[in-house]
Amino acid sequence: MSRLDWPRGWERTPARQREKNPRFDASIATTTDALATEMERMDVDEWRGSIGNTHTKSNGLPLHNANPDDPGFVLRWSDDGEQFAVACDDYSRLRDNLRSVYLWVHETRMRAQRPVKTGDAEFAAARLPSGDDEDALVATAAPHEILEVAPDADEPVVKAAYRQQAKSAHPDQGGDPAEWQRLTDAKEAMLGGESA
Repeated sequence: MSRLDWPRGWERTPARQREKNPRFDASIATTTDALATEMERMDVDEWRGSIGNTHTKSNGLPLHNANPDDPGFVLRWSDDGEQFAVACDDYSRLRDNLRSVYLWVHETRMRAQRPVKTGDAEFAAARLPSGDDEDALVATAAPHEILEVAPDADEPVVKAAYRQQAKSAHPDQGGDPAEWQRLTDAKEAMLGGESA
């Protein structure tokens, strides 16, 4: 299972506090289509969704039948060199968190069409720190890209690639703990959650 790419430093909603949202009746498929349309209308440089498993489309949006253990959803994008993120995990179902993110993006984009002057851009609340800050957005790569193997690589190939890269990344060898964790998460995602 892959790890949700939750923005560093943003608080998570404890699982026991998440509730179903009876106000949203749109399906995951309907909402992903609407969200993709919103991102096209915004004409951003690039964008990607993130959920807590591997049941995603190539753009990171969930497949219609995705049912991750972690129902949170994160949308990240870049525009004119700036990084943005919107995330929601208040609800117990992925479809509700996804819908909340979509509605926020849609409503914020629509505000830009009003002839009102404000002190900052419409999406200023979603702006992430600059690239000089350690919390800046790091491009999210697929697990096979992180390990530099084919998407359908078999278990021995995945493990060998992991061992090779983990040698220099392991904190005990003076490596970067975040990179070591990234490699470990990629290996586990490709092996279906195995930790061996």
